Amino acid sequence: MNDLVRMDVMIAFAVMAAVTVASRLGGFWLMGYVEITPRVRRMLDALPGSVIVAAALPVVINGGTVVILAVAAAVAITVVRRNEFVAVITGMAVAALARALGFSG
Repeated sequence: MNDLVRMDVMIAFAVMAAVTVASRLGGFWLMGYVEITPRVRRMLDALPGSVIVAAALPVVINGGTVVILAVAAAVAITVVRRNEFVAVITGMAVAALARALGFSG
C-alpha cells in the first residue's frame, strides 16, 4: 500500500488537523473573555511582528552572510517602501545575487 494512504498516516493527519482547529477556535473563545484595553490592543497589534521575528531570527543567526544580507535588504525595503511583497522579492534577489557572486553561508 502507498505510504501516503496508510491508515495510521491518515489518522495522524486528522489528529493534527483537529488539534490545529481546536487551538485556533480555543484562542477565539478565550479572547472573548479578555477586555480589550489600550494596553491589550497594543500587544495584539505588535504580535504579528514578534511572531515573524521569532521565526526568522534563528534562520538569520545560523544562516551566514548571505542570509544576513538578504534579510537586511528586505527590512530596509520594508521600512522605506512599506511594501512587504517588494521586500520579499528584494531579499530573494539579494540572496541570489550574493550566491551568484560566490558568497557562501
